[in-house]
Amino acid sequence: MKKKSTQVAMGGMFSALCVTLMFFTGIVPFATYALPMLAGAFLIPIVVELGGGTAVTVYASVAFLSAFVVADKEAAMLFIVFFGHYPILRRSLERLRPGALRLMVKLAVFNVTVVGGFLFTAHILGVAEILGGFGDLGGYTMPALLLIANIFFLVYDRALVRYYSLYIYRFRPRFLRRQSM
Repeated sequence: MKKKSTQVAMGGMFSALCVTLMFFTGIVPFATYALPMLAGAFLIPIVVELGGGTAVTVYASVAFLSAFVVADKEAAMLFIVFFGHYPILRRSLERLRPGALRLMVKLAVFNVTVVGGFLFTAHILGVAEILGGFGDLGGYTMPALLLIANIFFLVYDRALVRYYSLYIYRFRPRFLRRQSM
């Protein structure tokens, strides 16, 4: 019974924290990219302490609330499409061996979600018409942006490695005073 109440309490607290961060994306203009990443990173303690199932539930609740409450729909879309589920999925991907396979799968997951999110946005919101305005450069814009996004993803993935380590080796022993639940 204690575990279920802990799941509900921690899930509710972290959901509220993530939705609050997402809410500030509408207030602070440059936070459109940073706060969805931070909100996704706040799911790491849920994954470590309560497991992937509870983390998926928290992700789903934050994604649902962000879609309706957050003023910056681009930030909500970034959280829903990638930054919310990747920290949860990342723990499973780390088990893949060898390292080259793991990297290829991570990049494939990133590219599928980014391209899928763009296609969804392009067909629903008509964003694809903007690329036509670039003329001949429009054909090179998307591959260049995707290349830059992949480099940025590798930096983000490395930051998550550090955040996982910081949480497990520094925060848990100092503040939770236990090693496992």
